Amino acid sequence: MKVSEFNYDLPEELIAQVPIEKRDESRLMVLNRKDQTIEHKTFKDIIDYLEPGDCLVRNNTKVIPARIYGKKETGAKVEFLLLNNIEGDIWESIVRPGNKLHVGAKVIFGDGILKAEILDTMPGGTRKVKFEYDGIFNEILDKIGLMPLPPYIHEELKEKDRYQTVYAKYDGSAAAPTAGLHFTPELLKKIEEKGIDIANVTLHVGIGTFRPVKEENVEEHDMHSEHFYIKEDDAEKINKAKRNKKRVIAVGTTSCRVLETIADENGMVKETEGDTKIFIYPGYKFKCLDGLITNFHLPQSTLLMLVSALAGKDFILKAYNIAVKEKYRFFSFGDAMFIN
Repeated sequence: MKVSEFNYDLPEELIAQVPIEKRDESRLMVLNRKDQTIEHKTFKDIIDYLEPGDCLVRNNTKVIPARIYGKKETGAKVEFLLLNNIEGDIWESIVRPGNKLHVGAKVIFGDGILKAEILDTMPGGTRKVKFEYDGIFNEILDKIGLMPLPPYIHEELKEKDRYQTVYAKYDGSAAAPTAGLHFTPELLKKIEEKGIDIANVTLHVGIGTFRPVKEENVEEHDMHSEHFYIKEDDAEKINKAKRNKKRVIAVGTTSCRVLETIADENGMVKETEGDTKIFIYPGYKFKCLDGLITNFHLPQSTLLMLVSALAGKDFILKAYNIAVKEKYRFFSFGDAMFIN
Protein backbone atom coordinates (compact mmCIF):
# COMPACT_ATOMS: atom_id res chain seq x y z
CA MET A 1 0.00 0.00 0.00
CA LYS A 2 1.56 3.29 -1.13
CA VAL A 3 1.57 6.49 0.93
CA SER A 4 0.65 8.42 -2.23
CA GLU A 5 -2.76 6.66 -2.22
CA PHE A 6 -3.68 8.87 0.78
CA ASN A 7 -3.24 12.20 -0.93
CA TYR A 8 -5.76 14.96 -1.69
CA ASP A 9 -5.48 18.55 -2.85
CA LEU A 10 -5.98 21.11 -0.08
CA PRO A 11 -5.93 24.87 -0.77
CA GLU A 12 -3.84 26.54 1.92
CA GLU A 13 -6.60 29.01 2.77
CA LEU A 14 -8.71 26.14 4.17
CA ILE A 15 -6.18 25.44 6.95
CA ALA A 16 -7.84 27.03 9.99
CA GLN A 17 -5.45 29.48 11.66
CA VAL A 18 -7.63 30.48 14.61
CA PRO A 19 -10.38 28.72 16.57
CA ILE A 20 -14.02 29.47 15.78
CA GLU A 21 -15.70 31.83 18.29
CA LYS A 22 -18.07 29.21 19.77
CA ARG A 23 -16.59 25.73 20.06
CA ASP A 24 -19.73 23.75 19.23
CA GLU A 25 -20.69 25.86 16.21
CA SER A 26 -17.99 24.45 13.98
CA ARG A 27 -19.29 22.37 11.08
CA LEU A 28 -19.83 18.64 11.31
CA MET A 29 -19.68 16.24 8.39
CA VAL A 30 -21.52 12.99 9.18
CA LEU A 31 -20.41 9.86 7.33
CA ASN A 32 -22.70 6.84 7.43
CA ARG A 33 -20.58 3.81 6.59
CA LYS A 34 -23.50 1.45 6.01
CA ASP A 35 -25.44 3.70 3.60
CA GLN A 36 -22.35 5.50 2.24
CA THR A 37 -24.12 8.84 2.78
CA ILE A 38 -22.72 12.23 3.78
CA GLU A 39 -24.62 14.90 5.75
CA HIS A 40 -23.60 18.47 6.60
CA LYS A 41 -24.45 19.59 10.15
CA THR A 42 -23.26 21.83 12.99
CA PHE A 43 -21.16 20.22 15.71
CA LYS A 44 -23.76 20.61 18.46
CA ASP A 45 -26.01 18.33 16.34
CA ILE A 46 -23.72 15.45 17.36
CA ILE A 47 -26.16 14.75 20.20
CA ASP A 48 -28.77 13.65 17.62
CA TYR A 49 -26.44 10.85 16.49
CA LEU A 50 -25.74 9.52 19.99
CA GLU A 51 -28.11 7.02 21.60
CA PRO A 52 -28.83 6.17 25.27
CA GLY A 53 -26.43 3.46 26.38
CA ASP A 54 -23.66 4.51 23.97
CA CYS A 55 -20.27 5.26 25.53
CA LEU A 56 -18.36 8.34 24.42
CA VAL A 57 -14.61 7.96 25.11
CA ARG A 58 -12.55 11.14 25.33
CA ASN A 59 -8.88 11.91 26.02
CA ASN A 60 -8.50 14.15 29.09
CA THR A 61 -4.81 14.95 28.63
CA LYS A 62 -3.77 18.56 29.11
CA VAL A 63 -1.38 20.45 26.83
CA ILE A 64 1.49 22.08 28.65
CA PRO A 65 2.82 25.45 27.41
CA ALA A 66 5.91 23.57 26.27
CA ARG A 67 7.57 26.13 23.96
CA ILE A 68 9.99 28.30 25.93
CA TYR A 69 12.47 30.96 24.82
CA GLY A 70 15.69 31.68 26.66
CA LYS A 71 19.32 32.78 26.40
CA LYS A 72 22.65 31.02 26.63
CA GLU A 73 25.25 32.41 29.02
CA THR A 74 26.76 34.09 25.94
CA GLY A 75 23.48 35.97 25.37
CA ALA A 76 22.53 33.96 22.26
CA LYS A 77 18.77 33.42 21.96
CA VAL A 78 17.50 29.81 21.99
CA GLU A 79 14.17 27.97 21.83
CA PHE A 80 13.20 24.72 23.60
CA LEU A 81 10.17 22.54 22.90
CA LEU A 82 9.56 20.06 25.75
CA LEU A 83 8.54 16.69 24.40
CA ASN A 84 8.65 14.13 27.15
CA ASN A 85 9.30 14.06 30.89
CA ILE A 86 11.99 11.37 31.27
CA GLU A 87 12.21 11.50 35.07
CA GLY A 88 12.08 14.19 37.73
CA ASP A 89 13.30 17.46 36.21
CA ILE A 90 14.88 15.79 33.17
CA TRP A 91 13.08 16.26 29.85
CA GLU A 92 13.54 15.26 26.24
CA SER A 93 13.45 18.51 24.25
CA ILE A 94 13.80 19.80 20.72
CA VAL A 95 16.33 22.65 20.88
CA ARG A 96 17.04 25.41 18.37
CA PRO A 97 19.61 26.24 17.12
CA GLY A 98 20.76 22.67 17.69
CA ASN A 99 24.31 23.32 16.47
CA LYS A 100 24.82 25.84 19.29
CA LEU A 101 23.45 23.69 22.13
CA HIS A 102 25.99 20.97 22.89
CA VAL A 103 26.34 18.83 26.03
CA GLY A 104 27.14 21.07 29.00
CA ALA A 105 25.54 24.21 27.54
CA LYS A 106 23.53 26.24 30.08
CA VAL A 107 20.42 28.30 29.36
CA ILE A 108 18.41 30.86 31.37
CA PHE A 109 14.67 31.41 30.88
CA GLY A 110 12.38 34.16 32.17
CA ASP A 111 14.97 36.35 33.91
CA GLY A 112 16.39 33.33 35.72
CA ILE A 113 13.25 31.75 37.19
CA LEU A 114 14.13 28.67 35.14
CA LYS A 115 17.59 27.33 34.27
CA ALA A 116 18.60 24.39 32.10
CA GLU A 117 21.65 22.32 31.26
CA ILE A 118 22.07 20.06 28.22
CA LEU A 119 22.94 16.57 29.55
CA ASP A 120 23.03 14.48 26.38
CA THR A 121 22.07 14.19 22.71
CA MET A 122 19.31 11.66 22.07
CA PRO A 123 18.42 9.64 18.94
CA GLY A 124 16.85 11.89 16.33
CA GLY A 125 18.83 14.92 17.51
CA THR A 126 16.68 15.84 20.52
CA ARG A 127 18.42 16.70 23.80
CA LYS A 128 18.19 15.39 27.33
CA VAL A 129 17.81 18.54 29.44
CA LYS A 130 17.88 19.04 33.21
CA PHE A 131 15.94 22.00 34.64
CA GLU A 132 16.52 23.92 37.87
CA TYR A 133 13.96 26.22 39.54
CA ASP A 134 12.30 27.23 42.79
CA GLY A 135 8.60 26.47 43.14
CA ILE A 136 6.33 24.37 40.91
CA PHE A 137 7.51 23.55 37.40
CA ASN A 138 4.07 23.71 35.72
CA GLU A 139 3.35 27.10 37.31
CA ILE A 140 6.63 28.43 35.90
CA LEU A 141 5.74 27.06 32.45
CA ASP A 142 2.35 28.81 32.72
CA LYS A 143 4.20 32.10 33.27
CA ILE A 144 6.84 31.88 30.56
CA GLY A 145 5.74 29.15 28.13
CA LEU A 146 3.71 29.30 24.93
CA MET A 147 1.35 26.66 23.56
CA PRO A 148 3.22 24.41 21.09
CA LEU A 149 0.92 25.02 18.13
CA PRO A 150 1.26 22.73 15.09
CA PRO A 151 3.69 23.82 12.33
CA TYR A 152 0.87 24.71 9.90
CA ILE A 153 -0.61 27.35 12.27
CA HIS A 154 1.07 30.72 11.77
CA GLU A 155 -1.31 33.00 13.70
CA GLU A 156 -0.66 33.79 17.36
CA LEU A 157 -3.12 32.15 19.77
CA LYS A 158 -4.83 34.91 21.76
CA GLU A 159 -6.33 32.66 24.47
CA LYS A 160 -4.26 29.70 25.71
CA ASP A 161 -7.32 27.69 26.74
CA ARG A 162 -8.59 27.49 23.14
CA TYR A 163 -5.88 24.91 22.40
CA GLN A 164 -7.21 22.91 25.34
CA THR A 165 -10.35 20.79 25.71
CA VAL A 166 -12.82 21.95 28.36
CA TYR A 167 -12.25 18.62 30.17
CA ALA A 168 -8.42 18.65 30.03
CA LYS A 169 -7.13 17.36 33.37
CA TYR A 170 -3.69 15.71 33.37
CA ASP A 171 -0.61 17.68 32.23
CA GLY A 172 1.63 16.01 29.68
CA SER A 173 0.78 16.70 26.03
CA ALA A 174 2.82 18.59 23.46
CA ALA A 175 -0.26 18.78 21.18
CA ALA A 176 -4.01 18.90 21.82
CA PRO A 177 -6.39 16.01 21.13
CA THR A 178 -8.17 18.34 18.73
CA ALA A 179 -11.42 16.44 18.12
CA GLY A 180 -12.32 17.32 21.70
CA LEU A 181 -11.95 21.07 21.14
CA HIS A 182 -15.53 21.24 19.78
CA PHE A 183 -17.22 20.22 23.04
CA THR A 184 -18.62 22.74 25.54
CA PRO A 185 -19.61 21.99 29.16
CA GLU A 186 -23.25 22.60 28.17
CA LEU A 187 -23.13 20.12 25.29
CA LEU A 188 -21.45 17.47 27.46
CA LYS A 189 -24.16 17.96 30.12
CA LYS A 190 -26.91 17.43 27.50
CA ILE A 191 -25.16 14.30 26.25
CA GLU A 192 -25.04 12.84 29.77
CA GLU A 193 -28.68 13.80 30.40
CA LYS A 194 -29.62 11.84 27.27
CA GLY A 195 -28.22 8.69 28.88
CA ILE A 196 -24.86 8.48 27.15
CA ASP A 197 -21.92 7.38 29.33
CA ILE A 198 -18.74 9.44 29.11
CA ALA A 199 -15.49 7.58 29.79
CA ASN A 200 -11.99 9.05 29.95
CA VAL A 201 -8.64 7.79 28.78
CA THR A 202 -5.39 9.74 29.11
CA LEU A 203 -2.91 9.66 26.24
CA HIS A 204 -0.20 12.29 26.22
CA VAL A 205 0.06 13.44 22.61
CA GLY A 206 3.59 13.87 21.29
CA ILE A 207 4.94 16.07 18.50
CA GLY A 208 5.44 12.81 16.58
CA THR A 209 1.77 13.05 15.69
CA PHE A 210 2.80 15.66 13.05
CA ARG A 211 5.72 13.61 11.74
CA PRO A 212 5.35 12.89 8.01
CA VAL A 213 5.42 9.35 6.65
CA LYS A 214 8.70 9.18 4.76
CA GLU A 215 8.61 5.58 3.55
CA GLU A 216 6.95 4.88 0.21
CA ASN A 217 5.21 1.78 1.54
CA VAL A 218 2.75 2.41 4.38
CA GLU A 219 3.66 -0.85 6.14
CA GLU A 220 7.29 0.24 6.58
CA HIS A 221 6.48 3.38 8.63
CA ASP A 222 7.82 3.31 12.21
CA MET A 223 5.04 4.73 14.40
CA HIS A 224 5.93 7.08 17.27
CA SER A 225 5.26 5.94 20.85
CA GLU A 226 2.87 7.69 23.25
CA HIS A 227 2.14 7.04 26.94
CA PHE A 228 -1.43 6.32 28.10
CA TYR A 229 -3.54 5.03 30.95
CA ILE A 230 -7.17 4.18 31.62
CA LYS A 231 -8.77 3.77 35.05
CA GLU A 232 -10.98 0.91 36.17
CA ASP A 233 -14.27 2.84 36.36
CA ASP A 234 -13.76 4.20 32.83
CA ALA A 235 -12.95 0.71 31.52
CA GLU A 236 -16.19 -0.54 33.09
CA LYS A 237 -18.28 2.11 31.28
CA ILE A 238 -16.83 0.92 27.96
CA ASN A 239 -17.40 -2.75 28.82
CA LYS A 240 -21.00 -2.02 29.87
CA ALA A 241 -21.72 -0.56 26.42
CA LYS A 242 -20.14 -3.63 24.79
CA ARG A 243 -22.15 -6.05 26.97
CA ASN A 244 -25.38 -4.22 26.15
CA LYS A 245 -24.62 -4.22 22.39
CA LYS A 246 -24.35 -0.41 22.43
CA ARG A 247 -21.72 1.64 20.62
CA VAL A 248 -18.30 2.79 21.79
CA ILE A 249 -17.54 6.11 20.09
CA ALA A 250 -14.08 7.64 20.41
CA VAL A 251 -13.54 11.38 20.53
CA GLY A 252 -10.41 11.64 18.43
CA THR A 253 -7.78 9.33 17.03
CA THR A 254 -5.84 9.37 20.33
CA SER A 255 -8.77 7.84 22.24
CA CYS A 256 -9.22 5.37 19.38
CA ARG A 257 -5.58 4.28 19.57
CA VAL A 258 -5.84 3.63 23.32
CA LEU A 259 -9.00 1.54 22.90
CA GLU A 260 -7.57 -0.54 20.09
CA THR A 261 -4.29 -1.03 21.97
CA ILE A 262 -5.89 -2.45 25.11
CA ALA A 263 -9.05 -4.22 23.82
CA ASP A 264 -9.25 -8.01 23.72
CA GLU A 265 -10.77 -9.88 20.78
CA ASN A 266 -14.27 -9.23 22.15
CA GLY A 267 -13.66 -5.49 22.46
CA MET A 268 -13.47 -5.58 26.26
CA VAL A 269 -10.92 -3.43 28.10
CA LYS A 270 -9.38 -3.21 31.56
CA GLU A 271 -7.44 -0.73 33.68
CA THR A 272 -4.05 -0.35 31.96
CA GLU A 273 -1.02 1.93 31.81
CA GLY A 274 1.60 1.68 29.09
CA ASP A 275 2.97 2.95 25.81
CA THR A 276 1.41 2.45 22.40
CA LYS A 277 2.93 2.41 18.94
CA ILE A 278 -0.21 1.03 17.31
CA PHE A 279 -0.42 1.93 13.62
CA ILE A 280 -3.91 1.62 12.16
CA TYR A 281 -4.28 1.63 8.37
CA PRO A 282 -6.66 -0.02 5.87
CA GLY A 283 -6.95 -3.74 6.46
CA TYR A 284 -7.01 -3.30 10.25
CA LYS A 285 -9.94 -5.01 12.02
CA PHE A 286 -11.34 -2.83 14.81
CA LYS A 287 -11.98 -4.67 18.09
CA CYS A 288 -13.62 -2.03 20.30
CA LEU A 289 -14.44 1.06 18.26
CA ASP A 290 -17.88 1.53 16.66
CA GLY A 291 -17.71 5.23 15.74
CA LEU A 292 -15.28 8.13 15.68
CA ILE A 293 -15.48 11.91 16.08
CA THR A 294 -12.41 13.44 14.46
CA ASN A 295 -11.07 16.49 12.64
CA PHE A 296 -9.84 16.62 9.04
CA HIS A 297 -6.26 15.35 8.76
CA LEU A 298 -3.15 16.14 6.71
CA PRO A 299 -2.66 14.47 3.32
CA GLN A 300 -0.57 11.27 3.50
CA SER A 301 -0.67 11.28 7.33
CA THR A 302 -1.02 8.30 9.67
CA LEU A 303 -4.26 9.87 10.96
CA LEU A 304 -5.77 9.94 7.47
CA MET A 305 -4.80 6.26 7.20
CA LEU A 306 -6.55 5.52 10.50
CA VAL A 307 -9.86 7.07 9.42
CA SER A 308 -9.52 5.29 6.05
CA ALA A 309 -9.22 2.00 7.94
CA LEU A 310 -12.53 2.73 9.66
CA ALA A 311 -14.62 4.18 6.82
CA GLY A 312 -12.80 2.89 3.72
CA LYS A 313 -10.17 4.83 1.77
CA ASP A 314 -12.37 5.65 -1.23
CA PHE A 315 -15.24 6.89 0.96
CA ILE A 316 -12.88 9.03 3.08
CA LEU A 317 -11.18 10.60 0.06
CA LYS A 318 -14.58 11.31 -1.49
CA ALA A 319 -15.64 13.00 1.78
CA TYR A 320 -12.42 15.03 1.92
CA ASN A 321 -12.84 16.24 -1.66
CA ILE A 322 -16.42 17.28 -0.82
CA ALA A 323 -15.11 19.07 2.30
CA VAL A 324 -12.66 21.02 0.14
CA LYS A 325 -15.42 21.92 -2.32
CA GLU A 326 -17.75 22.97 0.55
CA LYS A 327 -14.93 24.99 2.14
CA TYR A 328 -14.77 23.15 5.45
CA ARG A 329 -11.98 24.32 7.78
CA PHE A 330 -9.12 21.83 8.12
CA PHE A 331 -6.77 20.49 10.81
CA SER A 332 -6.43 21.41 14.52
CA PHE A 333 -8.72 24.47 14.68
CA GLY A 334 -10.91 23.22 11.84
CA ASP A 335 -14.26 21.47 11.52
CA ALA A 336 -15.21 17.95 12.56
CA MET A 337 -16.31 14.64 11.07
CA PHE A 338 -18.41 11.90 12.66
CA ILE A 339 -17.83 8.44 11.21
CA ASN A 340 -20.94 6.51 12.15
